[in-house]
Order: sequence, then C-alpha cells, then structure tokens
Amino acid sequence: MATARDKRSSTVRRVPLRDGLVDLDAARIAEATEQLRHRGRATLHDRLHRVRMAGGLAVQAGLAAGLAYLVSHKVLGNPQPVFAPISAVGTLAASVGQRFRRTMELIVGVGVGVGIGDLLIYLLGTGAWQLGLVVTVAILLTIFAGASVAIVIQAAATAVLIVTLSPSTQNLEIPRFVDAFLGGGIALLVTAVLLPLNPLRVINRAARPALDLLAEQLDATADGLRARDRTAIQRALERLRNNKDELATLAEAIEGAKETATLSPARWHRRSELIHYAEAADPIDRAMRNSGTLIRRSVTLVEDDEPVPEPMPDAIGHLAESVRLLKHEFAVGEEPQKARERSLRAVSEAGRAYGAGVGFSGSVVVAQIRTTASDLLVASGIEQEEANRWIRTSFGDQERPVGEPAEPGDAPKPPTAPPVG
Repeated sequence: MATARDKRSSTVRRVPLRDGLVDLDAARIAEATEQLRHRGRATLHDRLHRVRMAGGLAVQAGLAAGLAYLVSHKVLGNPQPVFAPISAVGTLAASVGQRFRRTMELIVGVGVGVGIGDLLIYLLGTGAWQLGLVVTVAILLTIFAGASVAIVIQAAATAVLIVTLSPSTQNLEIPRFVDAFLGGGIALLVTAVLLPLNPLRVINRAARPALDLLAEQLDATADGLRARDRTAIQRALERLRNNKDELATLAEAIEGAKETATLSPARWHRRSELIHYAEAADPIDRAMRNSGTLIRRSVTLVEDDEPVPEPMPDAIGHLAESVRLLKHEFAVGEEPQKARERSLRAVSEAGRAYGAGVGFSGSVVVAQIRTTASDLLVASGIEQEEANRWIRTSFGDQERPVGEPAEPGDAPKPPTAPPVG
C-alpha cells in the first residue's frame, strides 16, 4: 500500500524546472480553467435571463390553460376538456406578435383535420394504415394549399385525434371546433385584458443582450487595437458574428409589444413610446453589421502592422458607450440625447485619427466608425439625411491622403460636434 501511494504521489508531483525555463503547461492549464469558469458564469447568467424573459409567458400560459379547462368543463359541460387548454397553450406558445394569427391558424387547421379525418374514416374505417394515410393526406393537402407550418401541424394533429378517438368518443367534431375557438380566445383574453405584460419592459429585456453584445465587442476591439492584440480583436469578431439569436429575440419582442399595445386597452397609452424601438430595430441591425466590418478590418490592420493613431481606439470606445447610453435612455423613456452626443464624439475622434495618418485598413475602420455612428443616430430617432450632415460636420475637413503622416506642427483642427436638438 505504501509503495502504491508513493507511485501515485510521484505522478502528480510537480517536476522542478531547470533555470531559465517557463512552466508552459501551468500557464495553459490556468488559462483553460479561467475560460471554463467564465463560461460557467456566462451560461448561468444566460439561463437566468431566459427564465426572466419567459416568466410572464409561463404565468400567462398557466392562467389561460386553467381558465380554458374551467370554462369548457363547467360552462359548456365537456366531460373531457382536453382540446381547450391545448389550444390556449398552443396560441401562447406562438411567437409573440403572432398570437392572433396563431388562433386563426388553430381554427383553420382543426377544420381541415376534422374534414379529412371524418371523410377517410367514413370511406376506409379505422386502423394503423388508415391513420398513416389520413396524416399523409392532411399534410399534403394543406401544403398544396400554401398553408403555414402551424396549419399543417394542426391539421395533421387533429386528423390523428379524430381517427384514434372517434371510435370510442362520439360527436367529437363539434367540441373540437368549440375548444379551438375557446382556447385561442381565452389565450388572447389573458394576454390582452387579464394579464397583459408591460410591452416596454419586454422590449427592454430583449434589447439588453443585443446592445450589450455590440458594446462589449466594440470595447474589446478598442482595447485590442491599443495593445495591438490580434487574437483579442478576432475573438470579438467571432462573438459579434453569433448575434442572430439576440437580434431575433429583439425583433420578436418588438412585434409582441406592438400586438400587446394594439389588443390591450390597458397598454394603449404605451403606443407612442414603442415607436422608438420599432423604428430602431433596422438601424441597430445595420450597426451590428457595420461594426462587424469595422472589427474585421481592425484584425487586418494589426496583421499588416499599420499605424494605430491614439484617437482610433478612443473613437471605437465612444461608439461602445453610445450603444450603452442608447440602451439606458430607451429603457427609462428619455430622449437619447447623450447617446447622440457620444456617437458624434466617436466621429470626431475618428477624424483626428484620419488626420494623424492611417493605412488602407485604417481608413476602412475610420469609414465604418462614421457609418456605425450614423446608424446609431438613426436608431435614436434622427432622420438619415440629418444624421449624415452631423457626421460630416463632426468628422471635420480631413483632406490628407490615406496613409500620409501628418507633418510636424500640422495637426488637423479638432472637429466639433453640433448641438443636438
């Protein structure tokens, strides 16, 4: 036992390094451990955020299912009110912003499924192969008619229920129609009247991940340029490229908020406040894309060992702060004055960087700073033409050829940002 213990300890004992050597394994292990720890924290944060985002929907679904069951069973006398709660939950499970449409799709799908199921049962009887045929026909006919995926699924599911339950349950067709209406209607009642979510709060929660992602990667790029750290900038680029989920969540939340503000009398006063977000969705998407180009050219800039004037990373940092300010001012319902000013400050710093002398990739980075700042101005509610005019004024009159260094004592005149009205 003692011998085994000695052998075991000798395998994990650190081998002393010779003078002048670095323990590379320890450094790699420490870096990997830190990445795993950070990933664990990020994963937990993301999961908690998803729970907060879905909390209201979960409560709405529970209330709608319970009410649908109660009304179908107690009021309509249905001894087995299965379809009404399913229809209610199915309506709420649709993408927010499409629940009224989903209710209509449920009803149409039920009608198709009932019709096909009854017809084929009458002609062919019931059984395994008849069930398979009914489902196949229901899917093919709805697809041929150009129906949505939701109608196709609902028609197939209803056909299955008709074929499997009709032999033991008489007169199933009419209750199925009634329950489809009842479940969808109660779902809309819950979301519009009984338990309407605050549309601005929903959008703020959905916008936070997208805007935080953009700001964080712009900050990482600015730091990477200061340190000429290509790896850090490349990492920011890869992270920003994976933004589809964040943008899809934001777009879906905006549609849901507009639906809530339209259907819910209690939220009608929020309609004007939703205009900011509704009009900002496309410019934010463009800002994401243009920032991706900015970061990609920053990688090339470092690879080609081009000059990095000090104002260049400062300009990118100002863009990041503008995104944060935009998020905050939207969330509290303020005019995004500070976000606009910070965007123009980014352009002003970009003008200084260009005047100091940049290479080819550096000139592209400067151009993308201007373009991204313009996107953020438009997202803040400024017309595109006016935003372009402010961008030109803030950038200043920089005529020096790309890559030509500034002459000693020939510093460009610092551009100034115009007042934001």
